[in-house]
Amino acid sequence: MTRPRPGRGAGRPTRGAPARERAEQIQLATYRISEAAHTVPTLQELFRAIHGIVGELMPATNFYIALHDPARDVISFPYFVDDYDPPQPPKRPARGLTEYVLRTGVSLLADEEIHRELERRGEADLIGAPSIQWLGVPLKSAGATFGVLAIQTYTAGVRYAQAEKRVLEFVSTQIAMAIERKQAEVALRESEARLARAQEAAHLGSWELDLTNLDDVHQNPLWWSDEVYRIFGYVPGAVPVSTELLFRAVPSEDGERIRQAIARAVAEGVPYDIRHRVLRPDGTDRIVEERSTLVRDASGRPVRMVGTVLDVTERQRLEEQFLQSQKMEAVGRLAGGVAHDFNNLLTAIIGSADLLRERLGADHPERMEAEEIRQAAMRAADLTRQLLAFSRQQVLSLRVLDLNTIVLGMDKILHRVIGEDIEFRTLLAQDLDPVQADPGQLEQVLMNLAVNARDAMPRGGKLTIETTNATCDAGYADAHAPITPGRYVVLAVTDTGTGMDERTKAHVFEPFFTTKGKGKGTGLGLSTVYGIVKQFGGFVWVYSEPGHGSVFKIYLPRVDGPPAAAHREPWAAVAPRGVETVLVVEDQAEVRRLSQKVLEGRGYRVLVADHGTDALRLAQAYGGPIDILVTDVVMPGMSGREVGLALTARRPGLKVLYVSGYADQSIVHHGVLEPGLAFLQKPFTADALARKVREVLDTTPASASA
Repeated sequence: MTRPRPGRGAGRPTRGAPARERAEQIQLATYRISEAAHTVPTLQELFRAIHGIVGELMPATNFYIALHDPARDVISFPYFVDDYDPPQPPKRPARGLTEYVLRTGVSLLADEEIHRELERRGEADLIGAPSIQWLGVPLKSAGATFGVLAIQTYTAGVRYAQAEKRVLEFVSTQIAMAIERKQAEVALRESEARLARAQEAAHLGSWELDLTNLDDVHQNPLWWSDEVYRIFGYVPGAVPVSTELLFRAVPSEDGERIRQAIARAVAEGVPYDIRHRVLRPDGTDRIVEERSTLVRDASGRPVRMVGTVLDVTERQRLEEQFLQSQKMEAVGRLAGGVAHDFNNLLTAIIGSADLLRERLGADHPERMEAEEIRQAAMRAADLTRQLLAFSRQQVLSLRVLDLNTIVLGMDKILHRVIGEDIEFRTLLAQDLDPVQADPGQLEQVLMNLAVNARDAMPRGGKLTIETTNATCDAGYADAHAPITPGRYVVLAVTDTGTGMDERTKAHVFEPFFTTKGKGKGTGLGLSTVYGIVKQFGGFVWVYSEPGHGSVFKIYLPRVDGPPAAAHREPWAAVAPRGVETVLVVEDQAEVRRLSQKVLEGRGYRVLVADHGTDALRLAQAYGGPIDILVTDVVMPGMSGREVGLALTARRPGLKVLYVSGYADQSIVHHGVLEPGLAFLQKPFTADALARKVREVLDTTPASASA
């Protein structure tokens, strides 16, 4: 304590007021404190109101409220008004007058003499600017002190007596109740806000259905949390919630299921657990899961249902995509296996038909039958190629290329394919980035999409092919699954045809699925597109509505570097011949015999083996030179690649030609042939085998392990 400081004004003296008037003032003050606790929205506003009310009862210019948090053992000063000291930060309890009241739970009116006595006894220290008088009362709840309300004066003309102390003690009870009430309200609001934020983040809302009227459950009051409003497509609180609104927002068949589920939950006590659609006012729909608990009164009577609504739209879409991916993968493995076996058979049929045609001559009366056999086998070979494309087991020859060049190069043939009753136009971006793809396979994609569009417009229409660059961010990718974020070149094929419903779209890329009449389609066109694009590392996205046409968008990853120059294999009118020695390794007897006949018929010396071990043994026993190894890739025991590596190690300079019906991991990585390897795809014609053998023999030596 110290001398009075000059220049400080005095408050109103209160001792002269009549007792009755004073009692009425105090009673009114407690009422106003209680009213403030119910009306003001925040603790700070409550503290300001308390300060003003206390200030009308006694001088209270310098006023603060201190609150103690026992869990952290920290004293905070949420409201602090003082002429000399600035607002105090939270602190650990020390030995000040505030801590004395907190510790003892007893009010304290301290002047300089009392303060010195407390200091002498070690019960209080001077903290902050010294005051003439300090008056503090405890704020209690259930008998425990949780805070202190304090006033102090720095002016000699303003003094406190026991009367002020008793008044402050009297109103402190109401103040403590008001603070506790407002703290609980604030904590509840914060908890509700945290819950609302968590519900919004999790797309999980809560609801409550009153069961007062068990005779007609659906007329009972219903409550929704804000997130339920958002899931159903409404602004929170914008429309009154009712069971009528609920059933208006779901399809009729789902509404009936919900009614039955609620009735069973109430009547039998079974869990209410249902998944249904929600039709939003903006025309979009969501998939939700609802679960609830039945609340009963003391007699066991149901009084309400309390439940949750979880938006599972994205989860269900991911589940459907995963299941569809699994199904497509399984069908792809099956298709690849079937194509592999068929390719061996078709190789023998096509090759034998070629040899038969050569022997019969152009004017032979039976040559036509041989030609029919060959044409039928070639059509079957086209089907197996499409199956391999879908199963992503083709061997690709990737090049950096300009997609616009592919589109322009097919302009004439596309005009012929789609017919004159369809208006055809192209919109090609001028600054299109390059992509890495197999040009032949890309042409197949474009052709299949154009044919599909043509068939969707039996009475004519418009077909538009567009190219553009696109950068897909995370938001766009989420809305166009299964596309992933990245930089793409987009090929869009749009028609004005019949369009597709959601069910058809779900199956459109499955092999053998077709909406065309019997005999009018194989159902492999779009599955081929799907497989080729996936093998390029791209994506296919479809938008279609019945009666409004379809848009197929092909997203191919953009690459750096200039497009490669177009390259065409040289073509000789007469199949080339040779005199070199060829070792043919093939486990399929019919293909082995065919290869031997074709090559021997063109002048080559041919050695044959039916598996890898036999080939190594034959090569070791044969004393002469072997110029080229023609080996199947997939064989029991040793693979063709293993045979090639073993023989080139023993016979440097040996050329190797790999033959297979589909892409194999031993020579192909992600569908792309290893650099330096020669490859011939089954099924092949007799001429194709002869030309490829001659081509490999005429190249400079390359290691089979390149």
